[in-house]
Amino acid sequence: MNILERDPSDPQKQKKEGINPPLKLVLELGPLLVFFFANARGEWLAQKFPALAELGGPIFVATGLFMAATALALIASWLLTRTLPIMPLVSGVVVLIFGALTLYLQDDVFIKMKPTIVNTLFGGVLLGGLFFGKSLLGYVFDSAFSLDAEGWRKLTFRWGLFFLVLALVNEVVWRNFSTDAWVTFKVWGIMPITLLFTFSQMPLIMRHSLEEKAKEEQASK
Repeated sequence: MNILERDPSDPQKQKKEGINPPLKLVLELGPLLVFFFANARGEWLAQKFPALAELGGPIFVATGLFMAATALALIASWLLTRTLPIMPLVSGVVVLIFGALTLYLQDDVFIKMKPTIVNTLFGGVLLGGLFFGKSLLGYVFDSAFSLDAEGWRKLTFRWGLFFLVLALVNEVVWRNFSTDAWVTFKVWGIMPITLLFTFSQMPLIMRHSLEEKAKEEQASK
């Protein structure tokens, strides 16, 4: 059955085989940590590896290494699971496109706008899907949660708004603060904010969990 035909609220669907959580965290955070380190130590890296000096200043060295780390993370994910999750894939493609523009034009505005573009895209797609009656988040998280239709609608709406807020926050930060401040916020600010938001959705997930409802029905018998 085609994934677009599958009901994400179907409790009988097969779970996808995924990467174990610690390795998944490394693949997601690794490129960001490379970006942060390379920006902070860009001049030192350029001295140690003269080829990197050809890229430009620290932010351009960081951008080049960020692109390489992102590509390696996607390749590792593919080799381990023979599949690529849609959100990391889209984000990775945008990193490579905007990173290439940043290096070619020697203008860091492009890499700074990457989070704005990605988050606006995700938010727009999720909210647009709801407009047409599709809870698209269910097709992204269907291997992690089993929710009823109402639960997927509510969760999709909240994540859609959250992505748009992240896009707005990124615009405020990169336009009003230094490059170093933006890089620090991108690495050490966005992830904690996203984790807090994710945990804040657990009550909704528990209320609409099909597994929890099944347990309650078994207990009442």
